Amino acid sequence: MKIDFANLTKAYLEHKDAIDIAMSDVVSSSRFIMGKEVQDLEMQLQQYTGAKHAITCASGTDALILAMMALDIKPGDEIITSPFTFIASAETIAFLGAVPVFVDIDESTYNIDVNRIEEKITEKTKAIMPISLYGQVADMDAVNALAKKYDLAVIEDGAQSFGATYKGKQSCNLSTIGCTSFFPAKPLGCFGDGGAVFTNDEALSDKIKSIRVHGQTERYIHKYIGIGGRLDTLQAAILIEKLKYYDNDVARRQKVAKKYNEHLINHTTIPFVEEYNTSVWAQYSIRIKDRNGVQLKLKEKGIPTAVHYPKPLHLQECFEYLEYKQGDFPVSENVSNEIMSLPMNPYLSDQEIQYITKELKELL
Repeated sequence: MKIDFANLTKAYLEHKDAIDIAMSDVVSSSRFIMGKEVQDLEMQLQQYTGAKHAITCASGTDALILAMMALDIKPGDEIITSPFTFIASAETIAFLGAVPVFVDIDESTYNIDVNRIEEKITEKTKAIMPISLYGQVADMDAVNALAKKYDLAVIEDGAQSFGATYKGKQSCNLSTIGCTSFFPAKPLGCFGDGGAVFTNDEALSDKIKSIRVHGQTERYIHKYIGIGGRLDTLQAAILIEKLKYYDNDVARRQKVAKKYNEHLINHTTIPFVEEYNTSVWAQYSIRIKDRNGVQLKLKEKGIPTAVHYPKPLHLQECFEYLEYKQGDFPVSENVSNEIMSLPMNPYLSDQEIQYITKELKELL
C-alpha cells in the first residue's frame, strides 16, 4: 500500500467540475487582479469567521507583514512569539526590523506557554503573536488579558487553524488581528499561495487594504509605504468553491484524527486538544524517540511522514544575532527532536489508517 500524505490530487478531483468552471470564468473575463471573486471571497470569509473585516492577500507570510505594518511595528520594537513553528512567524518580525522575543511552548499543546509570557514583556514590547499550531488555537483568553494589561496588540498566527474554534469562537476572530494561510497543503488550501487578514477594527482594515496595494488610497495616490500583496482572482475563485465544502472536510479530518487516537493511544504520545478547543488537524503529530529510524522503515512500507519542525527558530543560523543558545527553550528543543507527523487529509480510509498504525506500532 502507498499512502498519500496530503492527497492534494483528490482534493481537486472531488470538486473538479465546479473548480474548473470557476477558473474558466476568471480566465474568460481576464479579471486576474482584484476581480469580483476576491470581494466575494472576503465577504464569505467574514461570514465564516464572524470577523467584521476579512482582507485577502498573496500568502500567509504577507498576512503577517500586513498585520504588523498596519500596527506601525518599527525597527527595534519587540514582538513575543514561539520558537517552535514555521519560520514565517518570526521571519516577518525580523523582516520589518523588529525583534522576535521567544517564549517556550506548552508540552501538551505545543502552543506558546502563556504562563511564561509576562516575564518577557518590556517597554519595547508592542505585540504578542501566539501561533495556533497543528490546527489548535492557543490560550487566547490568557494572551488577550496580558495584552490588555500592558496595552499590547495581539496577532493570532492562524496559518494552520482556519476553521478551528476556541471556546465556541472561530480562529482568526479572537484578537486584534488574525492571519491565515491558504497554502495548498493547509486544511483550506488554494492552488498556489494565498492568505487573509481578519480584524474587527475598521481603521485597521482600511489601512491593511491600502498597504496591500502599495499604500494607495486611490489610484497613484499613496498614503503609506506598502507592498504588492493581493490575492489572485483565480485563487479566490478556487477558494470560494472549496469553502462550500470546508466544514465537511474539517469533520472528516477530525474523524481521521479520532481513529488515529483510538489505534495509538496506548502506544505513543498522541496529540492533545483542550476540551474547549476544536482542531482542524493541519497536522497529526506524535512523539517518537528513534524518529529517523522509524521514518525510514515507514517509508519502506509506503508510508510518508514529515517533521514539523526539526529545529526550533532560536537555533536557526539566521537568528544567531539574537544570541539565544541551546537549552534556552528546553521544551521546544525536546519536542523538535521527537515530533513526527503522520499522513493527514480528509480522504484517508479506515483501511489506510489501520495499515499506517499497524506498521507504526510494530516499530514502537
